[in-house]
Amino acid sequence: METHQGLACHRLTLHDGDSVLVAEQGAHVLSWMSQGRERLFLSPANAWDGASAIRGGVPVCFPQFNQRGSLPKHGFARNMMWQVDAAVTHGDAAHIDFTLGTNADTLAVWQQAFVAQLRIALTPGQLTLTLTVNNTEVKNDLHFTGALHTYLAVDDIDLTELRGLQGRPEWDAVADVHGVADEVLYFDGEFDRVYDAAANPLHLQDGSATLQIEQSPSWANSVVWNPGEVKCASLSDMPVQGFARMLCVEAAQVFDPIAIPAGGQWAGWQRLTVS
Repeated sequence: METHQGLACHRLTLHDGDSVLVAEQGAHVLSWMSQGRERLFLSPANAWDGASAIRGGVPVCFPQFNQRGSLPKHGFARNMMWQVDAAVTHGDAAHIDFTLGTNADTLAVWQQAFVAQLRIALTPGQLTLTLTVNNTEVKNDLHFTGALHTYLAVDDIDLTELRGLQGRPEWDAVADVHGVADEVLYFDGEFDRVYDAAANPLHLQDGSATLQIEQSPSWANSVVWNPGEVKCASLSDMPVQGFARMLCVEAAQVFDPIAIPAGGQWAGWQRLTVS
């Protein structure tokens, strides 16, 4: 175990130098170094008080996406302490599991018995995050929305392109209009759109670097977000120019809640591959 900004964290490191750093708060991935480059954006303006949500990295939004329900924004999982198991290493692969289950704090806001696990798996040039949700109720279904709210680091948002969503149904949350995705997404100003997830990988082009982004079909949506200059300036936990160095590409369940029968299980993953 190590600390980052006072938070208890755990690090996986491979022989090639790739590493991932995960905080116990929220099972929050704070850093993914691959091929000598930081691949995730982490805001330097975070409060780091152990209670406030962390801006950047990969927040786990559970059991609610954004403000689509009665819970706090993006649910409670990202603010709570998760239990961690010992890291497991096999040759060039390593993983570590974090678990959050029903407790007095969750029951105070959500009357549901559950166990959630996040597995962070690292291989050279690749990071896979798998969220598993178990419904430990005896009779009732469990319903939830959420996301792996991944903040990807880019050198310059003006030169960043995202491909792979062409023709997918698109909801532009800024303009509140529906349409279909273009072949290439560019980012000039606030960008907040929800897509029907594509079966094929997405490709983020950031200058000379390309990142492949995949998600399991158990996530119905992909969310692409950048606050743009104006909105970014209003966010207390973001530097004024932070928008220029990040793009969120999220595996998400936004509109239709996932239903898990009593005693059942659901799993959804997102995989990032340097290419």
